[in-house]
Amino acid sequence: MDRLKWLYPGLKIKRWLLLAVLGLLLLVSGLTVILGITLLASAEKGVTWFILHTLGGLGSPLLAGLLAMALGAVFIGVAVRNLARSVIQVLLPGHTANPWQIFYRRQYLARGPHLVAIGGGTGLAVLLRGLKNYTRNLTAIVTVADDGGSSGRLRQELSIPPPGDIRNCLVALADTESLMEDLFSYRFRQGEGLAGHSLGNLLLAAMTDMAGDFDRAIQELARVLAVGGRVIPSTTTHVVMGAELADGSTVLGESNIPLAGKPIKRVFLKPADCRPPAAALEAIARADAVIIGPGSLYTSVLPNLLVPGIVEALRDTPAPVFYVCNIMTQPGETDGYTVADHLRALIDHCGQGIIDTVIAHSGPISRAARRRYGEKGARPVLINSPAIARMGVELRRGWLVDETHVVRHHPERLASLVMEEVYRHQARGRRRFFYLVRERFRTLAR
Repeated sequence: MDRLKWLYPGLKIKRWLLLAVLGLLLLVSGLTVILGITLLASAEKGVTWFILHTLGGLGSPLLAGLLAMALGAVFIGVAVRNLARSVIQVLLPGHTANPWQIFYRRQYLARGPHLVAIGGGTGLAVLLRGLKNYTRNLTAIVTVADDGGSSGRLRQELSIPPPGDIRNCLVALADTESLMEDLFSYRFRQGEGLAGHSLGNLLLAAMTDMAGDFDRAIQELARVLAVGGRVIPSTTTHVVMGAELADGSTVLGESNIPLAGKPIKRVFLKPADCRPPAAALEAIARADAVIIGPGSLYTSVLPNLLVPGIVEALRDTPAPVFYVCNIMTQPGETDGYTVADHLRALIDHCGQGIIDTVIAHSGPISRAARRRYGEKGARPVLINSPAIARMGVELRRGWLVDETHVVRHHPERLASLVMEEVYRHQARGRRRFFYLVRERFRTLAR
């Protein structure tokens, strides 16, 4: 009986079903005439007879049949389109996208490669915003070492992991309209206790309190945003980030590290025995590719890799691991660093053999941007190809810059280059597989 409820008045279903039935009837009737089947001679003058008798006034049965088929195809197309629109408007209220675009994203992209992106800050969100146009099988592993701004306040007051980077990734992966994205990113400018907080952070905090679990809260909020992928914290342990500086002093707190103004020797997490969620390790194990960065090297990228188990999973995965290097140096963290220096810091913390390919921007940056960033002590990250080659890492260059507001990676350009590398490695793997099969058969033949 529940199936009959689709025929209730006001659902805008019956009219399109009837139109589809009429279209199918016209299509079959036209085909009947064209194939020369003599249904018109039937004693029972049904609907098919009436339609074709009416169209027969055109003088040619063939022309009548073609016209019937054309009208039927049009009726069926209009009916299916409007049926899809009616259903989508109920399931996704206010969604203005073309129904076929939604089907494309939900069906075709569901067959895309399984990608894992590791990082934090705005850099990871930029990457995800581009990659979601190629696949829905995305997993973002996000740092939870942030202790500044709205995230830091909520972390201290409510004893929850910092939600800011998680929120950025959820919004970046969202299928929702831009108004919903703007709403989740909205930051209160006034109000005692509210000023400085973003609405998305507050919603994540509220959902955590309701669900009793931070990871479950993320998944529930992902449902609200219709997220195409999954966002996972690198650890659910309450961690504090620290740094040992070149002069031997130690700084605690992620937000305090860049303020020290001294070269960084190494970074670490407290407690050191924090563990990653099982879902993060599973995603890396079954990934077709893993992308690390872009983002602040010491405060957004490395905090994820310092969680015990993450590096081991990266070392064990057969998937290629890419590192996306920043376009500009970051004052207080990577002053004067080249691409090779970024790689060397990763190797010093994680060991050799983790990164297969480094992706770096190669191309002009406007003089105005150079001057604006130079006033803050930032410079373009230079590429030292021989030093990268000596580390056993492939270099992939591309024009990746977006200077719309600040100098950062362009989502579409970066995602396009990443996907080129993913498909190139997959093709290389297939060639190697067939080569091994061929050599095996040759060995057996001897």
